[in-house]
Amino acid sequence: MSVSSPESSACVPIELGERSYEIRIGPGLLDLASTWQGLPRAATALIVTNDRVGPLYLERLRTQLQPHFGRIDAVVLPDGEQHKSASSLDAVIDHLLASASDRKTVLFALGGGVIGDLAGFAAAIYMRGVPFVQVPTTLLAQVDSSVGGKTAINHPRGKNMVGAFYQPIRVVADLDTLDTLPPRELSAGLAEIIKYGPIADAAFLDWIEHNLDALLDRDKATLAYAVKRSCEIKAWVVGQDERESGLRAILNFGHTFGHAIETGLGYGAWLHGEAVGCGMVLASELSARLGLMPASFVDRMQRLIERARLPVLAPALGLDRYLELMQVDKKNEDGEIRFVVIEGLGKAVMRTASKTLIAETLAAHLDPSPMAVQQTDH
Repeated sequence: MSVSSPESSACVPIELGERSYEIRIGPGLLDLASTWQGLPRAATALIVTNDRVGPLYLERLRTQLQPHFGRIDAVVLPDGEQHKSASSLDAVIDHLLASASDRKTVLFALGGGVIGDLAGFAAAIYMRGVPFVQVPTTLLAQVDSSVGGKTAINHPRGKNMVGAFYQPIRVVADLDTLDTLPPRELSAGLAEIIKYGPIADAAFLDWIEHNLDALLDRDKATLAYAVKRSCEIKAWVVGQDERESGLRAILNFGHTFGHAIETGLGYGAWLHGEAVGCGMVLASELSARLGLMPASFVDRMQRLIERARLPVLAPALGLDRYLELMQVDKKNEDGEIRFVVIEGLGKAVMRTASKTLIAETLAAHLDPSPMAVQQTDH
């Protein structure tokens, strides 16, 4: 199965009434003057980025924003999930206060998911809310974390446990920024693309399987379709359930296991997408053990995630540690761990599982010597 080349750029709307905005997708958007038209006028803008992305794109973005703002400042943070922290958040807020930024100041999140989540949270809490724009430069951020208004920082006891729902005023996904993305980061982004198939669109899962090699080769037309379709699915979900009171939880397929892996190994050991990829294998296994899906579905998901060059074996943290980490999950209710599982291709549901079932699920996909390597944000 192949996809015809989409138009050079696309626009996916997020329909949220007065908080509605556009996701602009395509190559060359960063340097296109029309990309930045229609933004609020303000005396000051602040670009939040990191020390890997900043040297590549900071001055290019600043050049495009100069006609719109009197002053354009930048905060450059260290790269990595371990820096998605209270101290990094404080650095951004401190700069805003020191520069006497007002309520019209516009923040620009230039980077991957770490920068997007952190800068968005800073925008949510500074003076009780200032406008911000997402400029995602990783595949994972373009298809997931930049869309939908989830902002947060990590806590030593749990990932993304301190945050707010706060929508950007625009998302600009320039596909050309993926040219500088390390292969490991590209694979991490593919995990979030893969998840949209089993939870919402069986035909898209078929398409991913047939076009995965082109995605790994960074074929622009294939990437453009994958980003656009992923954003369309997420826009549909967010439009119905902005604050994750029900339907939106399906976007966390693989994340209960994945967040436990990230926290248990220490932030930065595995990339978020790597942990989610492995988490989807475990969640697929749990779906089968609950009697919702056949064993062939587990095999299919494991093959696809392996082809995407993602880990499929869970690190040996110990059952008690996994349970402890999964108890700190925003989906849980009344002390019960809740998982997103699949009960038919394109349909995800929430289920609880016994300690015995969780233990069997982990044991079926356990690696006694987990990979632990340093994370980068771009």
